[in-house]
Amino acid sequence: MTLLTSLLAGLLFGLGLAISGMIDPARVTGFLDLAGAWDPSLGFVMGGAMLVFMPGYFLLVKPRRLSLLGEPMAVVPAPKLDRRLIGGSALFGIGWGLVGICPGPALSLISSGQPMILLFVAAMVAGILLVDRVLVKVREKRCHARSA
Repeated sequence: MTLLTSLLAGLLFGLGLAISGMIDPARVTGFLDLAGAWDPSLGFVMGGAMLVFMPGYFLLVKPRRLSLLGEPMAVVPAPKLDRRLIGGSALFGIGWGLVGICPGPALSLISSGQPMILLFVAAMVAGILLVDRVLVKVREKRCHARSA
């Protein structure tokens, strides 16, 4: 049931991105182009999504200890503002600004078969694997060296 719920939520998210036109890289780069032909539509979509999301979150989700399927709700710790967070955010923003594709819309666009999208998703997966396989191990070695 959890997998079906996740699938339906992902389909709903992807459908919303497609209907709103937010899977169009030109629209995203237009939003980020403050000095040129700025397109505020992405801001309106994000604002509209927040207006729909926030009441439901604060009234229905946040007070719960268990999900509707009976699973424990994950408690997300407050993030530390450190070099990793700032560096990762900067890399994410630079990549988003260069190509106008965010990971959510990129996954929605895979079905288009466009080589640019397939390359973007492959690079995104490679980056995730790089962090998981290399950078996390480097960090673990540093922690072990400090504790020894």
